[in-house]
Amino acid sequence: MKPEELIQRALEARTRAYVPYSSYPVGAAVLSADGEVTIGCNVENAAYPSTICAERVALTAAVAQGKRNFVAIAVATRNGGSPCGGCRQVMLELGPEMVVYIADERGAYRTTTVRDLLPDGFDNARLNA
Repeated sequence: MKPEELIQRALEARTRAYVPYSSYPVGAAVLSADGEVTIGCNVENAAYPSTICAERVALTAAVAQGKRNFVAIAVATRNGGSPCGGCRQVMLELGPEMVVYIADERGAYRTTTVRDLLPDGFDNARLNA
């Protein structure tokens, strides 16, 4: 799948975001090795810690559908904002080798990797060290 196609899915997911507090909709689309795409959007809550980010929605929904091998994730925000620390940690856990496309609302994007976003992340190797 071309990056632009995955980003388009993230942009579409962004339109479903529930953001009454921040007014900052985020969409994500994760690509599994089997070619399937699972989308997610951020869902805010008045109890702020209960808010869940689009990246974690997409990844956990994919896991719930039996997916485990992720190759790429696209994240779309108004201004190309980067995933938060919590999302970076979940991305490291579930897709340490994923390519990450970070896009703005017009579809302009940059490419990075999970390991570049979280270079010294806490993973299974550190847990078992």
